[in-house]
Amino acid sequence: MEVTALRIKLLMIVMLMCHERDQKVYAVSLRIDPNTAQFFQYESLTFYCEGVSYCEVVHAPKRKVPTCNKTNRRTSTGSSCTITNVFPADSGKYWFEGGSGERSNSVNIFVTDGSVILEIPALPVMEGEAVTLTCRNKTTSSHTSAHFYHYGDLIGISSTGNIIIHNVSKSDEGLYKCSISGAGESAESRLIVRDGQTETVTSSFKDMSTTSSKERVASSSSSTPWIVVPVILLVLLVLVGLVYFFKGFSGKENKDRDNVEPASTSTTTYALVTKDRKMEVSESVESTSSSTTDYAVVRKNRKKQRSAVSGPSAGTNSS
Repeated sequence: MEVTALRIKLLMIVMLMCHERDQKVYAVSLRIDPNTAQFFQYESLTFYCEGVSYCEVVHAPKRKVPTCNKTNRRTSTGSSCTITNVFPADSGKYWFEGGSGERSNSVNIFVTDGSVILEIPALPVMEGEAVTLTCRNKTTSSHTSAHFYHYGDLIGISSTGNIIIHNVSKSDEGLYKCSISGAGESAESRLIVRDGQTETVTSSFKDMSTTSSKERVASSSSSTPWIVVPVILLVLLVLVGLVYFFKGFSGKENKDRDNVEPASTSTTTYALVTKDRKMEVSESVESTSSSTTDYAVVRKNRKKQRSAVSGPSAGTNSS
């Protein structure tokens, strides 16, 4: 019973730590609207800071966005910050920090003054979802024929300017770009596919691919302690269980040994008692023999007395 109670307590501790870890990871999050990694110059975008009352977005390297002071708004789940006109200098990574110092996920955007952009999700997508990629021409709003590339390899041609990746999987991750005949080619942006258990980081364009790799390494390193802690607790749980198991097994052996020893003692005592009874029987026999002998002596003496009595009588008769 004690072993079972201890295991339940350790399991509850692990579950609570994992729950706290999930709360820390997902307590604050950053979204972007529209959810695309590339923008034309002078377009606007809005950052949504979930879990905080004031959206103070930081633009790498640790430079606060001044327009957030004027456009900050409260939302039902947090707050928002709008940048009305973006410029190529606004390209890069964005994030914010919560009130307790926890850091949100990062979002990378790319702003160009060119003629073609690829509209691709800036935030990670879930496995199994359908992802739409759109190639946009700055000079025209109508759909035009476009070529789409994955790591430089042509994956499709669309007359409408967009393609849909159905049932997206981890194999669909990577750098994408598009081109429009007579207009030009877009920058490369990275599509990130998440399986629901790992944190991912979106890289916006080819020049930032090295930075995004560092981000993924940093994210993996930061999550490593939370992986190690449950493993250590699990090992301790197994060790404690083994200790109690062997302790219980040893106690059982000692108990069995104690149960066996009194049986052997009683057997020995019984043998001694039997021996004593034999001695008493022999003593009784000896006692009986002695009494019989005495009785024989008495009878012998009585015979002698009868002989003595009969002697004088004979003398009288003879006279």
